[in-house]
Amino acid sequence: MARDEQLKERWDLVVEKLSNQFADGDTLDLDAIIYLIGVQELGQIHREYKKDHKLDLMHIAICKLLEPYGFYEFDFVDNDGWPHYKVKAQLPHLKAGEQSVLMKEAIVNYFVETEYIN
Repeated sequence: MARDEQLKERWDLVVEKLSNQFADGDTLDLDAIIYLIGVQELGQIHREYKKDHKLDLMHIAICKLLEPYGFYEFDFVDNDGWPHYKVKAQLPHLKAGEQSVLMKEAIVNYFVETEYIN
């Protein structure tokens, strides 16, 4: 199976499973999935978040997702339990479609690593 086909199959599986688990079957978009990963990484699941915290959660997720690619490195957890990352390399300038593919690939890899999917 071609790499792109496998990525699409795995991405569709992630979207389907997360949508059924967290959105009553409504299809979650990329941003919603990134947000869920941020909540998972923070580990404070049963909490309400204000808008600025939601952006922080997405930032945590993006750092975590792009860490294996060498763009970020985990630094420390602060007194409130929030993880912090430091930039190791600047992200390349990518077109919107290329950014989307990179994030989908990183998300699929995250859920393979956590054994949420195969």
